Amino acid sequence: MQYALLFYQSPEEFAARSDPKKREVFWASFIPYMKALHEAGIVVAGAGLEPPDVSTSIRLKGGKRQVQDGPFADAKEQLGGFFIIDVANLDVALEWAARWPAELIAGVEVRPVAPPTDHEKMLIAAAGANAAETRVAQ
Repeated sequence: MQYALLFYQSPEEFAARSDPKKREVFWASFIPYMKALHEAGIVVAGAGLEPPDVSTSIRLKGGKRQVQDGPFADAKEQLGGFFIIDVANLDVALEWAARWPAELIAGVEVRPVAPPTDHEKMLIAAAGANAAETRVAQ
């Protein structure tokens, strides 16, 4: 089963990723963890994210786009990155989440990835909508 490991970071932890005085400690802890995930052969995907202050959020209200600089939530911690892993069960996913260097991160959320059948249904529905739009446009 696939699980998303969602890594949340405080503003100070985001800053440590690029601060010349702190980045070496941050990356020295992160790289062995990332390497262990890859060596275990369980990584499906993953990425680090830029800090929330460079994000843009959009909401639709009354059929109009409302765009704002920054994340949706004004929270102490923001999503800093993720891995999608393929493991036997939730207990194994929790074990991998617990191996993250805890002193460098606010928290890890473990969430099941939607099963492929749900993805397939969404793709079929989207393809049907696109086909209908193409017929109307012609």
